[in-house]
Amino acid sequence: MARIELNGLTKKYGQVLAVQSIDLAIDDGEFVVFVGPSGCGKSTTLRMIAGLEDISNGVLRIAGETVNQREPKQRNVAMVFQNYAIYPHMTVGRNIGFGLYTSKLSKAEKQERILETARILGLEDLLDRRPAALSGGQRQRVAIGRAMVRDPVAFLFDEPLSNLDAQLRSAMRIEIKRLHQRLGTTVVYVTHDQVEAMTMADRIVVMRDGRILQVGTPVELYENPVDVFTARFIGSPAMNLVPGRIEDGVLALPGAKLSGIDASEMSGGDVLVGVRPHDLVISDGGGDGLAVSGLVTAAEPLGSETLVHLDIAGTEAIATAPGRVIPAVGSTVKAVAAPSSLYLFDAKTERALGRL
Repeated sequence: MARIELNGLTKKYGQVLAVQSIDLAIDDGEFVVFVGPSGCGKSTTLRMIAGLEDISNGVLRIAGETVNQREPKQRNVAMVFQNYAIYPHMTVGRNIGFGLYTSKLSKAEKQERILETARILGLEDLLDRRPAALSGGQRQRVAIGRAMVRDPVAFLFDEPLSNLDAQLRSAMRIEIKRLHQRLGTTVVYVTHDQVEAMTMADRIVVMRDGRILQVGTPVELYENPVDVFTARFIGSPAMNLVPGRIEDGVLALPGAKLSGIDASEMSGGDVLVGVRPHDLVISDGGGDGLAVSGLVTAAEPLGSETLVHLDIAGTEAIATAPGRVIPAVGSTVKAVAAPSSLYLFDAKTERALGRL
Protein backbone atom coordinates (compact mmCIF):
# COMPACT_ATOMS: atom_id res chain seq x y z
CA MET A 1 0.00 0.00 0.00
CA ALA A 2 1.07 3.59 -0.49
CA ARG A 3 0.09 7.13 0.33
CA ILE A 4 -0.21 9.30 -2.80
CA GLU A 5 0.31 13.07 -2.49
CA LEU A 6 -0.51 15.67 -5.14
CA ASN A 7 0.98 19.08 -4.38
CA GLY A 8 0.14 21.86 -6.84
CA LEU A 9 -0.20 19.30 -9.63
CA THR A 10 -0.65 21.07 -12.97
CA LYS A 11 -0.94 19.98 -16.59
CA LYS A 12 -0.71 22.36 -19.55
CA TYR A 13 -1.18 21.61 -23.23
CA GLY A 14 0.30 24.69 -24.82
CA GLN A 15 -1.71 27.56 -23.34
CA VAL A 16 -4.54 25.31 -22.19
CA LEU A 17 -4.64 24.44 -18.49
CA ALA A 18 -6.12 20.95 -18.26
CA VAL A 19 -5.38 20.51 -14.54
CA GLN A 20 -4.95 23.60 -12.40
CA SER A 21 -2.69 23.28 -9.35
CA ILE A 22 -4.58 20.63 -7.41
CA ASP A 23 -3.67 19.49 -3.89
CA LEU A 24 -4.77 16.15 -2.52
CA ALA A 25 -3.51 13.42 -0.17
CA ILE A 26 -4.74 9.84 -0.69
CA ASP A 27 -4.06 7.65 2.34
CA ASP A 28 -2.76 4.09 2.43
CA GLY A 29 -5.52 1.66 1.49
CA GLU A 30 -8.03 4.39 0.67
CA PHE A 31 -10.50 4.10 -2.22
CA VAL A 32 -10.71 7.57 -3.78
CA VAL A 33 -12.94 8.32 -6.75
CA PHE A 34 -12.45 11.30 -9.09
CA VAL A 35 -15.77 12.30 -10.60
CA GLY A 36 -16.87 15.02 -12.96
CA PRO A 37 -18.06 15.71 -16.52
CA SER A 38 -16.02 14.91 -19.62
CA GLY A 39 -13.04 17.25 -20.00
CA CYS A 40 -12.84 18.20 -16.31
CA GLY A 41 -9.26 16.86 -15.94
CA LYS A 42 -9.91 13.70 -13.91
CA SER A 43 -8.38 11.23 -16.40
CA THR A 44 -5.45 13.57 -17.03
CA THR A 45 -4.78 13.63 -13.29
CA LEU A 46 -4.88 9.82 -13.16
CA ARG A 47 -2.50 9.56 -16.11
CA MET A 48 -0.05 11.92 -14.37
CA ILE A 49 -0.10 9.63 -11.32
CA ALA A 50 0.54 6.65 -13.61
CA GLY A 51 3.36 8.42 -15.44
CA LEU A 52 1.56 8.35 -18.79
CA GLU A 53 1.40 12.18 -18.87
CA ASP A 54 4.24 14.54 -18.01
CA ILE A 55 3.65 16.86 -15.05
CA SER A 56 3.86 20.54 -16.08
CA ASN A 57 4.21 21.79 -12.51
CA GLY A 58 3.87 20.59 -8.94
CA VAL A 59 5.07 17.52 -7.07
CA LEU A 60 3.75 13.96 -7.07
CA ARG A 61 4.80 11.65 -4.23
CA ILE A 62 4.08 7.93 -3.95
CA ALA A 63 5.02 6.22 -0.66
CA GLY A 64 6.87 9.38 0.39
CA GLU A 65 9.10 9.53 -2.69
CA THR A 66 8.92 12.15 -5.44
CA VAL A 67 8.19 10.35 -8.71
CA ASN A 68 7.79 13.22 -11.22
CA GLN A 69 10.68 11.99 -13.37
CA ARG A 70 10.16 8.25 -12.93
CA GLU A 71 8.97 6.04 -15.76
CA PRO A 72 5.57 4.31 -15.31
CA LYS A 73 7.18 0.91 -14.63
CA GLN A 74 9.28 2.46 -11.85
CA ARG A 75 6.27 3.74 -9.88
CA ASN A 76 4.90 0.29 -8.94
CA VAL A 77 1.31 1.27 -9.74
CA ALA A 78 -1.04 -0.69 -12.00
CA MET A 79 -3.60 0.85 -14.33
CA VAL A 80 -6.85 -0.70 -15.56
CA PHE A 81 -8.21 0.95 -18.70
CA GLN A 82 -11.69 1.53 -20.07
CA ASN A 83 -11.12 -0.73 -23.10
CA TYR A 84 -9.59 -3.62 -21.07
CA ALA A 85 -6.31 -3.52 -23.10
CA ILE A 86 -5.86 -7.30 -23.03
CA TYR A 87 -4.17 -9.24 -25.82
CA PRO A 88 -6.64 -11.14 -28.05
CA HIS A 89 -4.09 -13.77 -29.18
CA MET A 90 -3.16 -14.74 -25.61
CA THR A 91 -5.05 -17.01 -23.22
CA VAL A 92 -6.49 -15.66 -19.99
CA GLY A 93 -3.57 -17.16 -18.07
CA ARG A 94 -0.96 -15.55 -20.31
CA ASN A 95 -2.77 -12.21 -20.19
CA ILE A 96 -2.84 -12.25 -16.40
CA GLY A 97 0.82 -13.23 -16.22
CA PHE A 98 2.02 -10.74 -18.81
CA GLY A 99 3.05 -8.21 -16.15
CA LEU A 100 5.42 -10.81 -14.66
CA TYR A 101 7.30 -11.31 -17.93
CA THR A 102 10.33 -9.29 -16.83
CA SER A 103 10.17 -10.17 -13.13
CA LYS A 104 12.88 -12.21 -11.42
CA LEU A 105 10.40 -14.74 -10.05
CA SER A 106 10.88 -18.38 -10.92
CA LYS A 107 8.51 -20.04 -13.36
CA ALA A 108 6.81 -21.89 -10.51
CA GLU A 109 6.38 -18.68 -8.50
CA LYS A 110 4.91 -16.91 -11.51
CA GLN A 111 2.44 -19.72 -12.10
CA GLU A 112 1.46 -19.78 -8.43
CA ARG A 113 0.78 -16.05 -8.50
CA ILE A 114 -1.29 -16.33 -11.69
CA LEU A 115 -3.38 -19.14 -10.19
CA GLU A 116 -3.94 -17.25 -6.93
CA THR A 117 -5.02 -14.12 -8.82
CA ALA A 118 -7.35 -16.15 -11.04
CA ARG A 119 -8.88 -17.81 -7.98
CA ILE A 120 -9.55 -14.49 -6.28
CA LEU A 121 -11.26 -13.17 -9.43
CA GLY A 122 -13.19 -16.35 -10.21
CA LEU A 123 -11.24 -16.99 -13.43
CA GLU A 124 -9.56 -20.30 -12.55
CA ASP A 125 -11.79 -22.26 -14.98
CA LEU A 126 -11.12 -19.81 -17.83
CA LEU A 127 -7.31 -19.74 -17.87
CA ASP A 128 -7.05 -21.54 -21.22
CA ARG A 129 -9.66 -19.42 -23.03
CA ARG A 130 -8.95 -16.48 -25.28
CA PRO A 131 -10.62 -13.06 -24.75
CA ALA A 132 -13.00 -13.56 -27.71
CA ALA A 133 -14.70 -16.36 -25.75
CA LEU A 134 -15.28 -14.17 -22.66
CA SER A 135 -18.07 -11.82 -21.63
CA GLY A 136 -17.38 -8.12 -21.05
CA GLY A 137 -17.29 -8.61 -17.29
CA GLN A 138 -14.87 -11.53 -17.58
CA ARG A 139 -12.57 -9.49 -19.83
CA GLN A 140 -12.57 -6.69 -17.29
CA ARG A 141 -11.67 -9.16 -14.54
CA VAL A 142 -8.76 -10.37 -16.69
CA ALA A 143 -7.56 -6.77 -17.01
CA ILE A 144 -7.83 -6.36 -13.23
CA GLY A 145 -5.99 -9.66 -12.76
CA ARG A 146 -3.10 -8.51 -14.92
CA ALA A 147 -2.81 -5.46 -12.66
CA MET A 148 -3.17 -7.50 -9.44
CA VAL A 149 -0.55 -10.11 -10.27
CA ARG A 150 2.24 -7.54 -10.05
CA ASP A 151 1.34 -6.76 -6.42
CA PRO A 152 1.36 -2.96 -6.99
CA VAL A 153 1.24 -0.35 -4.22
CA ALA A 154 -1.80 1.27 -5.87
CA PHE A 155 -4.45 0.49 -8.47
CA LEU A 156 -5.49 3.17 -10.96
CA PHE A 157 -8.86 2.66 -12.71
CA ASP A 158 -9.81 4.83 -15.70
CA GLU A 159 -13.59 4.47 -16.24
CA PRO A 160 -13.29 0.66 -16.28
CA LEU A 161 -17.03 -0.06 -16.37
CA SER A 162 -18.25 2.40 -19.00
CA ASN A 163 -18.28 -0.24 -21.78
CA LEU A 164 -20.51 -2.62 -19.81
CA ASP A 165 -24.30 -2.78 -19.75
CA ALA A 166 -26.18 -1.44 -16.72
CA GLN A 167 -26.72 -4.79 -14.98
CA LEU A 168 -23.12 -5.88 -15.45
CA ARG A 169 -21.84 -2.48 -14.28
CA SER A 170 -23.77 -2.91 -11.05
CA ALA A 171 -22.31 -6.40 -10.50
CA MET A 172 -18.76 -5.25 -11.30
CA ARG A 173 -19.04 -2.33 -8.86
CA ILE A 174 -19.62 -4.83 -6.06
CA GLU A 175 -16.80 -7.07 -7.28
CA ILE A 176 -14.27 -4.21 -7.34
CA LYS A 177 -15.38 -2.98 -3.92
CA ARG A 178 -15.06 -6.46 -2.42
CA LEU A 179 -11.67 -6.87 -4.05
CA HIS A 180 -10.49 -3.62 -2.45
CA GLN A 181 -11.77 -4.71 0.95
CA ARG A 182 -9.90 -7.98 0.58
CA LEU A 183 -6.58 -6.59 -0.69
CA GLY A 184 -6.54 -3.28 1.18
CA THR A 185 -4.56 -1.64 -1.63
CA THR A 186 -4.78 2.08 -2.39
CA VAL A 187 -7.24 2.70 -5.24
CA VAL A 188 -7.64 5.81 -7.40
CA TYR A 189 -10.71 5.47 -9.60
CA VAL A 190 -11.98 7.81 -12.33
CA THR A 191 -15.59 7.90 -13.52
CA HIS A 192 -18.23 10.30 -14.82
CA ASP A 193 -20.93 8.17 -13.17
CA GLN A 194 -21.89 9.58 -9.78
CA VAL A 195 -23.64 6.32 -8.83
CA GLU A 196 -20.28 4.51 -9.14
CA ALA A 197 -18.68 7.23 -7.04
CA MET A 198 -21.33 7.13 -4.32
CA THR A 199 -21.40 3.34 -3.99
CA MET A 200 -17.66 2.62 -4.15
CA ALA A 201 -15.67 5.50 -2.69
CA ASP A 202 -14.26 6.13 0.76
CA ARG A 203 -13.87 9.72 -0.47
CA ILE A 204 -15.03 11.47 -3.63
CA VAL A 205 -13.11 14.22 -5.44
CA VAL A 206 -15.45 16.40 -7.53
CA MET A 207 -13.68 18.13 -10.42
CA ARG A 208 -14.71 20.78 -12.90
CA ASP A 209 -12.63 22.73 -15.44
CA GLY A 210 -9.38 21.27 -14.14
CA ARG A 211 -10.04 22.23 -10.51
CA ILE A 212 -11.14 20.36 -7.42
CA LEU A 213 -14.46 21.73 -6.18
CA GLN A 214 -14.97 19.52 -3.13
CA VAL A 215 -13.52 16.46 -1.43
CA GLY A 216 -15.42 14.36 1.08
CA THR A 217 -17.17 11.12 1.88
CA PRO A 218 -20.24 10.26 -0.22
CA VAL A 219 -22.53 11.26 2.67
CA GLU A 220 -20.68 14.57 3.22
CA LEU A 221 -21.01 15.56 -0.43
CA TYR A 222 -24.66 14.51 -0.58
CA GLU A 223 -25.63 16.29 2.64
CA ASN A 224 -23.38 19.36 2.43
CA PRO A 225 -22.48 20.32 -1.16
CA VAL A 226 -20.41 23.50 -1.39
CA ASP A 227 -22.00 24.74 -4.61
CA VAL A 228 -24.78 24.18 -7.15
CA PHE A 229 -22.62 22.05 -9.44
CA THR A 230 -21.75 19.55 -6.71
CA ALA A 231 -25.31 19.56 -5.39
CA ARG A 232 -26.71 18.59 -8.78
CA PHE A 233 -23.89 16.24 -9.79
CA ILE A 234 -24.07 14.15 -6.61
CA GLY A 235 -27.41 12.40 -6.15
CA SER A 236 -29.81 10.83 -8.63
CA PRO A 237 -32.13 12.28 -9.81
CA ALA A 238 -30.38 15.66 -9.62
CA MET A 239 -31.36 18.19 -6.97
CA ASN A 240 -34.22 20.55 -7.87
CA LEU A 241 -33.40 24.27 -7.84
CA VAL A 242 -36.15 26.85 -7.50
CA PRO A 243 -35.31 30.57 -7.90
CA GLY A 244 -36.32 32.83 -5.04
CA ARG A 245 -35.46 36.01 -3.18
CA ILE A 246 -34.76 37.02 0.40
CA GLU A 247 -35.99 40.45 1.45
CA ASP A 248 -36.12 41.69 5.06
CA GLY A 249 -35.43 38.18 6.32
CA VAL A 250 -38.32 36.66 4.39
CA LEU A 251 -37.81 34.03 1.69
CA ALA A 252 -40.22 34.20 -1.24
CA LEU A 253 -40.57 31.63 -4.02
CA PRO A 254 -42.86 31.99 -7.05
CA GLY A 255 -45.59 29.35 -7.19
CA ALA A 256 -44.80 28.09 -3.69
CA LYS A 257 -45.86 28.50 -0.08
CA LEU A 258 -43.35 28.54 2.75
CA SER A 259 -44.12 28.09 6.43
CA GLY A 260 -42.02 27.49 9.53
CA ILE A 261 -38.91 28.83 7.76
CA ASP A 262 -36.72 31.53 9.29
CA ALA A 263 -34.43 33.34 6.84
CA SER A 264 -33.73 36.31 9.13
CA GLU A 265 -30.02 35.46 9.43
CA MET A 266 -29.57 35.14 5.67
CA SER A 267 -28.32 38.08 3.61
CA GLY A 268 -30.83 39.48 1.14
CA GLY A 269 -30.82 39.01 -2.62
CA ASP A 270 -31.54 36.43 -5.27
CA VAL A 271 -31.14 32.82 -4.18
CA LEU A 272 -31.70 29.29 -5.40
CA VAL A 273 -33.57 26.94 -3.09
CA GLY A 274 -32.53 23.32 -3.51
CA VAL A 275 -34.56 20.24 -2.64
CA ARG A 276 -33.79 16.67 -3.63
CA PRO A 277 -36.52 14.79 -5.53
CA HIS A 278 -36.80 12.17 -2.78
CA ASP A 279 -37.55 14.95 -0.26
CA LEU A 280 -40.20 16.60 -2.45
CA VAL A 281 -43.18 14.30 -2.01
CA ILE A 282 -46.55 14.32 -3.73
CA SER A 283 -49.05 14.94 -0.94
CA ASP A 284 -52.20 16.84 -0.01
CA GLY A 285 -50.97 17.13 3.56
CA GLY A 286 -50.01 20.31 5.32
CA GLY A 287 -47.33 21.09 7.88
CA ASP A 288 -44.30 23.35 7.87
CA GLY A 289 -41.91 23.58 4.97
CA LEU A 290 -42.20 24.05 1.23
CA ALA A 291 -45.51 23.42 -0.55
CA VAL A 292 -45.80 23.75 -4.33
CA SER A 293 -48.41 23.17 -6.98
CA GLY A 294 -47.15 21.92 -10.31
CA LEU A 295 -48.34 20.69 -13.68
CA VAL A 296 -47.40 17.06 -14.32
CA THR A 297 -45.33 16.85 -17.52
CA ALA A 298 -44.21 13.20 -17.21
CA ALA A 299 -44.31 10.25 -14.82
CA GLU A 300 -41.72 7.48 -14.46
CA PRO A 301 -43.03 4.42 -12.57
CA LEU A 302 -40.08 2.56 -11.04
CA GLY A 303 -41.96 -0.01 -9.00
CA SER A 304 -41.10 1.08 -5.47
CA GLU A 305 -41.74 4.73 -6.33
CA THR A 306 -42.82 7.03 -9.15
CA LEU A 307 -40.77 10.01 -10.30
CA VAL A 308 -43.16 12.83 -11.15
CA HIS A 309 -41.87 15.62 -13.42
CA LEU A 310 -43.46 18.97 -12.67
CA ASP A 311 -43.65 22.46 -14.12
CA ILE A 312 -43.70 24.82 -11.14
CA ALA A 313 -44.29 28.38 -12.35
CA GLY A 314 -41.95 27.77 -15.29
CA THR A 315 -39.33 25.85 -13.33
CA GLU A 316 -38.82 22.15 -13.99
CA ALA A 317 -38.68 19.89 -10.93
CA ILE A 318 -38.97 16.23 -10.00
CA ALA A 319 -41.00 14.93 -7.06
CA THR A 320 -41.66 11.40 -5.83
CA ALA A 321 -44.85 9.47 -5.20
CA PRO A 322 -45.54 5.91 -3.98
CA GLY A 323 -45.02 3.26 -6.66
CA ARG A 324 -48.71 2.65 -7.29
CA VAL A 325 -49.48 6.37 -7.56
CA ILE A 326 -49.05 7.57 -11.16
CA PRO A 327 -50.46 11.08 -11.67
CA ALA A 328 -51.88 11.78 -15.11
CA VAL A 329 -49.87 13.98 -17.45
CA GLY A 330 -51.53 17.40 -17.60
CA SER A 331 -52.99 17.19 -14.09
CA THR A 332 -52.05 19.56 -11.28
CA VAL A 333 -50.64 18.08 -8.08
CA LYS A 334 -49.25 19.34 -4.80
CA ALA A 335 -45.82 18.43 -3.41
CA VAL A 336 -44.32 19.20 -0.02
CA ALA A 337 -40.83 19.19 1.52
CA ALA A 338 -39.79 19.56 5.16
CA PRO A 339 -37.78 22.66 6.16
CA SER A 340 -34.75 20.51 7.11
CA SER A 341 -34.51 19.17 3.54
CA LEU A 342 -34.04 22.59 1.91
CA TYR A 343 -30.71 24.03 0.74
CA LEU A 344 -29.90 27.65 -0.07
CA PHE A 345 -27.45 28.87 -2.73
CA ASP A 346 -26.41 32.33 -3.88
CA ALA A 347 -27.96 32.83 -7.34
CA LYS A 348 -24.92 34.74 -8.67
CA THR A 349 -21.95 32.81 -7.30
CA GLU A 350 -23.83 29.49 -6.97
CA ARG A 351 -22.01 28.91 -3.67
CA ALA A 352 -23.86 27.27 -0.78
CA LEU A 353 -25.30 29.60 1.84
CA GLY A 354 -26.39 26.84 4.20
CA ARG A 355 -29.39 24.73 5.12
CA LEU A 356 -32.73 26.27 5.98
